Amino acid sequence: MEVLVTLIEAYERNHDPICPADPIDAIQFRMEQQGLTPKDLEPYIGPSGRVSEVLNRKRRLSLQMIKRLHQGLQIPYEGLLAAV
Repeated sequence: MEVLVTLIEAYERNHDPICPADPIDAIQFRMEQQGLTPKDLEPYIGPSGRVSEVLNRKRRLSLQMIKRLHQGLQIPYEGLLAAV
């Protein structure tokens, strides 16, 4: 049984690697989960214009934004740091 598990894990690692989520997709997923609006992201990202730029991929997340999003919305750092 252990050999079979090892073989399956090796196969999955080589053929279907799990990549971290896109940071914006991770934020939008959390928004959907918690019923949040872009207005609710202002404490983490900044004014509404900046939130809009981030969600429309016109502005990258800063390290400070990433830290606030992680602490406030519990979005894993791995997904958010893909933007940096």
